[in-house]
Amino acid sequence: MNGLPGRVSVSNLRVYDWPAPDGVGRAGSGSPHLHVVSSEAYVVLAGTGSVHTLGQSGFAVQPLRPGSIVSFGPGVVHRAVNDGELEVLVLMSNAGLPEAGDAVLTFPATVLADPAAYRAAATLPGRGATDEEIAAAARRRRDLALEGYAELAAAVDRIGPDALRPFHDAATRIVRPFAPRWQELWTRNVHPENASTAAALEGLFRGAAPHLARGTVSTIEANAEPRRYGMCGRLQTWPSST
Repeated sequence: MNGLPGRVSVSNLRVYDWPAPDGVGRAGSGSPHLHVVSSEAYVVLAGTGSVHTLGQSGFAVQPLRPGSIVSFGPGVVHRAVNDGELEVLVLMSNAGLPEAGDAVLTFPATVLADPAAYRAAATLPGRGATDEEIAAAARRRRDLALEGYAELAAAVDRIGPDALRPFHDAATRIVRPFAPRWQELWTRNVHPENASTAAALEGLFRGAAPHLARGTVSTIEANAEPRRYGMCGRLQTWPSST
């Protein structure tokens, strides 16, 4: 995933067309999850569907059709639902952090309670595995996340958004070991963008704009390898520009 201006990551997502165990989605469903640091946006390119969310407003459904943009911040559980050939451009803030494990799946509470068990359930087969083996593992992972999601959605329906707190706490425990590395990535990749803008504004305030002479143009081609299995579907990605 490449760093666009502001250090935004971009990927092209074709949402899974695997039927969901709960029957939601005419074509299929992705894996419910949240991001602990980064915000995300869907720009719908083709097909139809929706994003189901669990957040401080409870349960909500955001329809997706070509031209729609839906965004959600850290802590919001989201599930991509495919009603037919749903394809979206995914924009993520904090380029580098989503790729480093910023997302946590809604596995059942017993799995979330054990970080080792969580990692085992969330990790797909590595080098040497066939496409069929990876697809089967991704589908099992999706279905396990849907089990926990059903429990979480029922709790939110019963007692309100406070029901999300145990999941938020579990997500924090799971990712805490990675925080030092994430901080280093953010400081190297994202912070300079903010600092550069601050310096440019300060220069303009003084009537100077030396940054204008340093402007550049760059192009990045999509990775040539087959789409990989993401949490919500098959992903086309771009090489990192950092």
